[in-house]
Amino acid sequence: MNARRPRHKTILRTFVAAAVCAGLTGCTTLGYYAHLAAGEMAVLRARVPIKKVIANPDVAPALRTRLELALRARAFASTTLKLPRNKSYTTYADIHRPFVMWNVFATPALSLQPVEHCFLFAGCVAYQGFYRHDRAKARADTLAKQGDDVWIGGVPAYSTLGHFADPLLSTMDHWSDDEMIGMIFHELAHQQFYVKNDTAFNESFATFVQREGLKQWHADNHLPPPDPTEAERRKQFTELALATREKLNALYASDLSDAAKREHKVQIFADLRRHYEHLRDTEWHGHAGYDHWFDTPPNNAKLLPFGLYDRGVPAFAALFKRCGGDWTRFYAAVRKIGREPAAQRDAFLGSAVGPAGTASP
Repeated sequence: MNARRPRHKTILRTFVAAAVCAGLTGCTTLGYYAHLAAGEMAVLRARVPIKKVIANPDVAPALRTRLELALRARAFASTTLKLPRNKSYTTYADIHRPFVMWNVFATPALSLQPVEHCFLFAGCVAYQGFYRHDRAKARADTLAKQGDDVWIGGVPAYSTLGHFADPLLSTMDHWSDDEMIGMIFHELAHQQFYVKNDTAFNESFATFVQREGLKQWHADNHLPPPDPTEAERRKQFTELALATREKLNALYASDLSDAAKREHKVQIFADLRRHYEHLRDTEWHGHAGYDHWFDTPPNNAKLLPFGLYDRGVPAFAALFKRCGGDWTRFYAAVRKIGREPAAQRDAFLGSAVGPAGTASP
């Protein structure tokens, strides 16, 4: 991701397909599910085949070029990366807003455990999504009044896990080529394989496919390798956020009084800002790409997305190598691990080696 839009941690899957397909269970009302269904249907109604947009003589040349690139990347995803061959990302939807959804994250004031929301088919997720910002704001305000830490994150893209033919969205129009292509690979990886109730496994898997897929895309198209500079900044900022989360976890588990915990919590978040500013002004030579993250005060809820996308990437990279770089063998090995109990999946994510015997399905 480039520096001006380091939102990869907020692009979390909102599994609205569960709401549209009925048979729902969870912790919100029928009105909320109706909101999700109506929002998804509006997106689907806005779809236009990309080939039709490209053929339109009135379309902006920059958009035409971008959509032509998207179709090439979509074909590469199926032919080379062996990702699902379907109609996802063969259409385009202009939705006339900066984000397709807004996710509300919440935790108790002295805990990093998320307030979860559960769906019959997609399982539980650590946020609640809304197609309208005012509804997200109202929900966040309600949770804040209950004493929770809350944060609203804009969502420029999501996957319905193959339930619908997901379109490219106008929210992506100003992304770099690598951001758009990587998103296609990432979201199709979720359609390739998905473990219910295991966000860390799913996101680490899709992130590996995205990154390895981009490397192969660059090589096949005789492009320079993806710039490692922003990836290193992202890694450093993620590590800083994760270190802060560890400090908070230790604090919340301590025997201090709640009042003392609240005082120390303020200091820990102040230290986070101070360490970031030092990193920005020294190692990054003034690169301010993550300044916007501090536009709203950091809190527990704002730390929730960190670590989900990156934690298990080395383990999947090692597995891919043991599979000889063969995507078909790799996906079979991933499915084998995905069927194991949660504790074993978690152990796999924590190791770049992975459990013995998983590389050869």
